[in-house]
Amino acid sequence: MEEQLAQRIRMFQETGQVRAEVAEFVTTELETLAATGHAVSEATAGMLTSHLMMALNRLLDGAPIEDFPTDEHVAQELADHPEAVAQARAVASRAERRLGASLPISEINFMALHLAVLAHRPTTG
Repeated sequence: MEEQLAQRIRMFQETGQVRAEVAEFVTTELETLAATGHAVSEATAGMLTSHLMMALNRLLDGAPIEDFPTDEHVAQELADHPEAVAQARAVASRAERRLGASLPISEINFMALHLAVLAHRPTTG
């Protein structure tokens, strides 16, 4: 994993913003994405990383996560990228199994949008 992205994850964990198991889960997911040919870096996946870590941590803390409706534009984008939706659902399923954190559909859609962008970026290194 790129050092800047790994540093982001460490910072969240070391400052107590996320639990160790959340940081570990997200690290594993990012490494899996990179291993399957996605361009995973601070520039391409930094925001996804932060958002996913915070969402999972809030769920584990019992804090509510608002499930906002998917607007027409997002729905169209997702319809054009069924593989990204499937990947996001798989991540959510693993999060529920490993962490007990059930992500709402709005968070899954958010991940899917990021994954769709990642799928169209050339790999690095």
